Amino acid sequence: MEEVYNYLLNDVGIRHRDTLCIGVSGGPDSMALLDLTMKLKKELDLVLVVAHVNHNVREESKEEEAYLRDFCKENGLHFECYRIEHYGDDNFHNEARTIRYNFFDQVCKDYNAKFLLTAHHGDDLIETILMRIVRGSTLKGYSGFSRVVEKEDYTILRPLITVTKEDLTNYCENNNIKYFIDKSNLKDVYTRNRYRKYILPFLKDEDKMVHEKFLKFSETLMEYNNYIEREMNLVINKVFKNGVLDIPRFKELDHLIQTKIISSILEKIYGDDLLIITNTHVNLIFNLINSYKPNSVVHLPNNVKAIKSYNELTFAFMDEVDDKYEIELNEIVNLPNGKIIEKVNDSDDTSNFVTRLNSKEISLPLYVRTRRNGDKMIVKGMNGHKKVNDIFIDSKIVSKDRNVWPVIVDSEERVIWVPGLKKSKFDKEICQEYDIILKYS
Repeated sequence: MEEVYNYLLNDVGIRHRDTLCIGVSGGPDSMALLDLTMKLKKELDLVLVVAHVNHNVREESKEEEAYLRDFCKENGLHFECYRIEHYGDDNFHNEARTIRYNFFDQVCKDYNAKFLLTAHHGDDLIETILMRIVRGSTLKGYSGFSRVVEKEDYTILRPLITVTKEDLTNYCENNNIKYFIDKSNLKDVYTRNRYRKYILPFLKDEDKMVHEKFLKFSETLMEYNNYIEREMNLVINKVFKNGVLDIPRFKELDHLIQTKIISSILEKIYGDDLLIITNTHVNLIFNLINSYKPNSVVHLPNNVKAIKSYNELTFAFMDEVDDKYEIELNEIVNLPNGKIIEKVNDSDDTSNFVTRLNSKEISLPLYVRTRRNGDKMIVKGMNGHKKVNDIFIDSKIVSKDRNVWPVIVDSEERVIWVPGLKKSKFDKEICQEYDIILKYS
């Protein structure tokens, strides 16, 4: 931790009387960071602003907020809190992250803070890199996150990236620093938690300092990304102007530069949250560009669509996600709700997110479309038909989501599957005969 303190004191440009904003949840990571910055405050006479987001999903959240408020008052720190009262229908972690950083951004501007410090540490970096490798991402995405990010009005610092969760917990224990444990971090329902509980211990058994190897990996990828980005910036204005991609000129470029241009466009649309975008989305855009069809559309997450019109490609936001669609299901279909349906070779998943079909029992090709009046399905294990709309109601799907929810039908318009909700009588058990596996994710 001495290394972290010296890094903040000497290497990042923090000066006497600067204002620092620190994102503090109340956990051991952020409380250790807060303690370090309080020591720095004494040496440099800093102004510290504690920014706390009450996610309002646990009963303990009230206690944590109250403790931090009192702690800041006792120690002469500014305290700013944002309590989330309502979540939308987006992925919880993505949405919460967006809310947090929007709040941090506003606090930094309100206090004219030069730096925003967050408590991301070396274990967080390992988890992020592994998750993105498995899910697919861009070169920048595979690098995880940077220790320093220059924003327009301030700099984001992640000074704990060189230390581990264990280092931070031990620091709190040795210095009698009170902290809170978020029990939701123990639940396997969250992807990151599974990496944290099952994969990280294995890696640390192999090499206790594995976080240093991942940091080196991250820095190397970022170095290559920055070089490719500089090369891309020399040509991007020749092929992408006023939001329009010139397809013929784009095709003349090296594939690596092409990929970086597409990734750069997506980064501008989606900001820093690269978990939303995977290499699947990039490949779909390439398929759109190389398609022989003169006019076509690909749906991307968060109501964005890529539109090909002859020799031009543009990106647009949909005002309402109520577009009707019907798409032939070949290998993969990208949906307006940001999810995909794809044919896979193997899966041991028996949930409603995977269905197994015997092509002899259905009429190919299959289609993915939105619901229609009168749609019915013979639900697996039930006698008789059930209205698709009733399936939505039973599953508590809100109206706006029903309008774009995928329904799989065969060429005879028989409903084969309502992905994520119900399977039909055509679904096969793993032990039965089937030659098609569809996955919704």
